[in-house]
Amino acid sequence: MNTNPKADLPDITDVHLAWTRIRDQTTSTPVLLDPDLDEWAGCRLAVKCENLQRTGSFKFRGASNAILSLEEANAAEFSSDNKRAVATHSSGNHGAALALAARLNNRAAHVVMPQNSVPAKIDAVRRYGGTVHFCEDNHSAREAGLEELVDQGMIPIHPFDRREIIAGQGSCALELFADHPQIDVLVVPVGGGGLISGCALAAAAQGVTVIGVEPEGAAETVASLDRGQRVVDLAPDTIADGLRAVIGVRNFEMIRSLVENVVTVTDGELRAAQSVAWKLLRQVIEPSSATVIAAITRYPELFADKHVGMIISGGNVLLDDWIDAIREHE
Repeated sequence: MNTNPKADLPDITDVHLAWTRIRDQTTSTPVLLDPDLDEWAGCRLAVKCENLQRTGSFKFRGASNAILSLEEANAAEFSSDNKRAVATHSSGNHGAALALAARLNNRAAHVVMPQNSVPAKIDAVRRYGGTVHFCEDNHSAREAGLEELVDQGMIPIHPFDRREIIAGQGSCALELFADHPQIDVLVVPVGGGGLISGCALAAAAQGVTVIGVEPEGAAETVASLDRGQRVVDLAPDTIADGLRAVIGVRNFEMIRSLVENVVTVTDGELRAAQSVAWKLLRQVIEPSSATVIAAITRYPELFADKHVGMIISGGNVLLDDWIDAIREHE
C-alpha cells in the first residue's frame, strides 16, 4: 500500500498546506503556561493541549488532511452520494479521527482494531460513525485486516506512514510556534511516528530541537536508531496503548534526519506524569501523552532553563485507570 515511501516524504510546504486545508474543521487547541509547572520542571514550558482537539487527540488533524486531500484529488466525485469508503487500522485515536473526518465528508470509514483496545476508544470509533473490525493484538494482524478491507475496494488511510497524515499532524507545531516563537526544544511522544515526523518538519524550519519520547516497553524507535534500520519484531508491553505501533518507513527516515534524540520512560513514570498533569494543569491525559511530562522528570538536564514546548497528544483514557493513577500519587 505504501509504494516507495522513502521517495514520498512530505516537506514544510505540505505542512503549511495542510494547516490551511484543515483550519476550518479542526480546533486551534490552547497552549497552557503555568509558573507552578515551570518551577516543578526547572524550565519554561508551553503545553500544547491536543487532548482538547476534536475526538480527543491530535489524530484528527492528520485524518482531516487525508480526507480533504482525497476530496481535492477527486473533485468530480465531491458531490457524489456513493463515495468509496476509507479504511485503516488503529488502537483507537486515529480510528475515531478518521471516522469523524470521513463522516463530515460523506464517506464511510472502517477501522481494524486490536481486541484488547480501550473500550472507550472502541465506543468513540462507533460514535463517530466508523465500523469496527477486531483483530489480534499484533502489528501483522492489524496490517492483514487492513489489506482485507482494501481488497474489498476501500481506500487505505495508514495511521502514520502516509504523506498527508504526517503533514496534518505537523500543523499543531505550526500553531504552537506561531504563538510561542521563543521555544528552544520541542518534546513529542513517539508511537508510529506520524506526530513527531510532522512536528519535526515545522521545528526544523524554526530552528527548534526535537526530542521524542517512547515507553520502555515499546521502544522500537530507539532500537531502530541503534541498529540503523527499522525494528519491527518487538512485542509492546506498556500502558501507553497509543504508542504500541511499529515505527513507519517514512517516519523512521524523517526521525533519523530531523530528530535530535529519542528517550524512554517507564510505565510508572507515565502514571506519575498523569498525576502531575492533573494537579498542576487540571488536564486529563492518557498515558501516551504523559510521556512528555515524564521525560522532563527523568532527563532534567536536557531541558534545564530552556523554553520547552510539549505536545499533549490525547486525553482518551479509561476513567478507572486514570483515577487509579491519580490516587497512586496523591
